[in-house]
Amino acid sequence: MDDIRLSTLMDLEKIERGIFRGQSWDLGLPALFGGQVLGQALSAAYATVDGERFAHSLHTYFLLPGDAKTPVVYDVERVRDGKSFSTRRVEAIQNGKVIFYMTASFQTVEGELSHQHGKFPQAPDPETLEPDIRFYEKNYEHIPASLREALIYHKPIDTRTVHPGASDSASDTTDIQASRRIWIRAKDDLGDNLKLHQAVLAYASDYRFLTTALQPHSISMSDPRLKIATIDHAMWFHRPVNVNEWLLYVMESPSGGNSRGFVRGQIFSRDGDLLASTSQEGLMRLSG
Repeated sequence: MDDIRLSTLMDLEKIERGIFRGQSWDLGLPALFGGQVLGQALSAAYATVDGERFAHSLHTYFLLPGDAKTPVVYDVERVRDGKSFSTRRVEAIQNGKVIFYMTASFQTVEGELSHQHGKFPQAPDPETLEPDIRFYEKNYEHIPASLREALIYHKPIDTRTVHPGASDSASDTTDIQASRRIWIRAKDDLGDNLKLHQAVLAYASDYRFLTTALQPHSISMSDPRLKIATIDHAMWFHRPVNVNEWLLYVMESPSGGNSRGFVRGQIFSRDGDLLASTSQEGLMRLSG
C-alpha cells in the first residue's frame, strides 16, 4: 500500500515554473474526491507565493468529474502581486481537459479591526463519539469488495459525527433538519506549517458537505436514482488553523431547488474561535 499520509498527498511534484503534478487517491467514490483537488490546488498556488503571505480565501468551480486513478496537473497563473495581497488562478487538468478552476487570494499578516459574532454551538466532546470509520469497519463484510480497499484512504482524517443516525440513514426521521455537525482532526503529524494545515482543511471541508442538503428529503447517497456532484466551492480562512487539534465543522443547507442544493459551513476550534467559513452549491437530481 502506498503512503496515505495527507502531507504526502499535498506534496506536489514541480514539473516546471508554475506547473505541478499531484497523485490521486481513490476513495471509492464515483469520481475523484473534490477535497483532494481543493487541497492540492491550494498547495500549488502556495508554491508561487511569497512565504510571508497566507491564504485568506479561495473560490472554485468543478467543471468535469475527475479520474481517481489518474494524477492531476495544476497550472498556476500569477494574476497579481500587490503590496498586501497576491492573487493566483489555478487550472486542474486531467487527460488534456480542465476539470477544475480555483482563484485564491493571499495576504500579509495585519492586526487591526478584529471581531467574531459566529457562535460555537453545543456539541458533545469528540472523545465521547465513535469514529465514523468504525461503522464501516464493523460492517466490512457487507461492503462490496471493490470498495473495501478504499476505506484505508478515509483514515487520515478522523471524523466523528454528532447524531450520525440522523445524518446518514434515509429511514431515520428523528431529525430531518438540513444541518450537520462533525468533529474533524488529521491523524498525520502536520507540524506547524500553516500552508499544509490550510491545504488539509480545504481537503476536509468537502467531507459530507453537499449531502447535508439531502437530509430534509430523506434520500440516501446509495439511492440508485440519485445523481449528485459539486458545482462550486468557496472558503475563507479567518484565523490560523491547526488540523492536528479537534475542529467542529457546522454545516447547514438553507435552500435547495431546481436540482441544486446550497450548503454553508463554519469551522470552529475547540475553544470556540471561528477559524474558517465555507459554502458550496451542487447538483442533486433524481432520475426515473
